[in-house]
Amino acid sequence: MKIKRMYRYFFNILFFLFIGSTAFSQKAQAVDTTTYKEKFGLRLGIDLSKPLRTVLDDDYNGIELVGDYRIYNNMYIAGELGNEKLTFEEDNIKTLTYGSYIKLGGDYNAYSNWQDMQNSLFIGVRYGFATFSQTLDEYKIYTSSNYFGTDIRTEDSKVSGLTASWAELMVGIKVEVLNNLFLSANVQLKRRISQTKPDNFDNLAIPGFGRTYDGGEFGAGYGYSISYLIPFFKKDKN
Repeated sequence: MKIKRMYRYFFNILFFLFIGSTAFSQKAQAVDTTTYKEKFGLRLGIDLSKPLRTVLDDDYNGIELVGDYRIYNNMYIAGELGNEKLTFEEDNIKTLTYGSYIKLGGDYNAYSNWQDMQNSLFIGVRYGFATFSQTLDEYKIYTSSNYFGTDIRTEDSKVSGLTASWAELMVGIKVEVLNNLFLSANVQLKRRISQTKPDNFDNLAIPGFGRTYDGGEFGAGYGYSISYLIPFFKKDKN
């Protein structure tokens, strides 16, 4: 609960930074009919929620690199590359998931910036693909009577070479807090397209996709990132 509250506070701060920077720019801008140039380049960064969760959650370890490249006024090609290790435990089973993933797609900025601003309210789509392994640590044998106590079986059964793919819709904001330095927050809705599973149990979690729920195809996620824009050239604003 404390982690969720911290994420909520961070998102609110980022939102108010966005609103504040917009209001300041509107107030400061003078009437000017001359054209000005906008930056085009490569923006690279890291998802801060992954290392933060790594510190706070003993059952998680992960990192994600983020990036986008502006190809048109409001259009960006974008992607994420990450690695995750998740220990997942339910009432009757405990597994370890470890693997890497990549997500590729594009973002559309629905926000019209004022002069010298590069903030964005964006909608993005991604295709995600993960390769990973599943290790069955322990499981309980079901019995209708508890007379002999709980029957817990411990083993180290690892299955490698598993894959999964999914489609993802992303909505978020990016705020330029310093020159070329951005903070971003987003939420994600995911639909699994395909997966390979171990023979004796289901995938309880998939790197990049997150937790699966009783074989359902949908998942959700979030991200908070910091990134830096490397300007390659400038173009007149249309």
